[in-house]
Amino acid sequence: MRELGIGLIGTGFMGRAHALAFNNARTVFELPVHLKLAALADADTARAQHCATAWGFARAHGDWQALIDDPDVDVVAITTPNHLHYPMAMAAIAAGKAVYCEKPLAVTLEQADAMRRAASAAGVVTRVGYNYQHNPMIVWARQMIANGDLGEIISFQGENGEDFMADPKTPWAWRCDAEHAGGTLADLGSHLLAMARYLVGDIQSVCADTQTVFKLRPASADSHDLRAITVDDQVHALLRFANGARGTISSSWVKHGYKNHLSFEISGTQGTLAFDQERLNELRLYRAGQSGFQRLLAGPALPGYAAFSPAPGHQLGYNELKTLEVQELIMACAGQGADGSDFDAAWEVERLAAAIRLAAREERWVNVNAV
Repeated sequence: MRELGIGLIGTGFMGRAHALAFNNARTVFELPVHLKLAALADADTARAQHCATAWGFARAHGDWQALIDDPDVDVVAITTPNHLHYPMAMAAIAAGKAVYCEKPLAVTLEQADAMRRAASAAGVVTRVGYNYQHNPMIVWARQMIANGDLGEIISFQGENGEDFMADPKTPWAWRCDAEHAGGTLADLGSHLLAMARYLVGDIQSVCADTQTVFKLRPASADSHDLRAITVDDQVHALLRFANGARGTISSSWVKHGYKNHLSFEISGTQGTLAFDQERLNELRLYRAGQSGFQRLLAGPALPGYAAFSPAPGHQLGYNELKTLEVQELIMACAGQGADGSDFDAAWEVERLAAAIRLAAREERWVNVNAV
């Protein structure tokens, strides 16, 4: 069996999630290749070595370029702060290696465009971490929509809210700098935009409003110095889909009480479908003529679920969704699958986000294709 070497850059929350997913994938699924956890890189060499040992990687690097140059690495997984996605991905593509990059793809649309063009020219496999759409319930929702179970789709209402920045005393971090990140629209909204496109289709035009609620934050924990915040805390947008449907999205990281409130309601001429990531094993379905919503529960009849649990109601979690995403990446690297979001799809999400920012700045409707 062919061996596929995995190189992981980053050891934070997402780095650990990727490590778990690669370990789980080779245990849970019968893959067409043998996965080898070849190398792990982190700027902190001691932490790189510690995490490599703890997570099962063969070696550690204190420099990410050394990982890309490592001959045992075939797939480069990037879980670093957003501003590093571009140089790392471009270097991996230049080395002819597959790239698995966390979202958002880049901090500018120009970078995202260069990344997708370089990947296309090199012919390498790329995937981006929109892991929520790998939920078997979301795949089921998409199938119901495609089958016409809701009739003609007329509206999408989506929200992604969390409260990890709701306290104005939460200190400045790289996510607060426009040169390193893109605010709540990039951090949370990118998932929502990808979900809207996945379920309903292309978005034709947008009108939007953005707001920085807390314009100053402590420079660091326990500091009395304040730093200016240059990104959005909350975003609201109106959407016009290419198929005629209308929609709204809102994204906020200052919404008290929510931890992972990626939610949507999709209405058609024959019914409504609702989902909330905080209850990720459920859908709510209303068909015209019913007295109320029907609760649909995840179970082994759904593709992907049975690999983790043989019984309905036992539920999947965040790490299982990441493992399903990694499975699709590996199948693509083996030439046996085309599912998942590649750099082209991620560029479409970034173009949509750029259109939303432009619409908010100029207070007008913006045609996405003109961006």
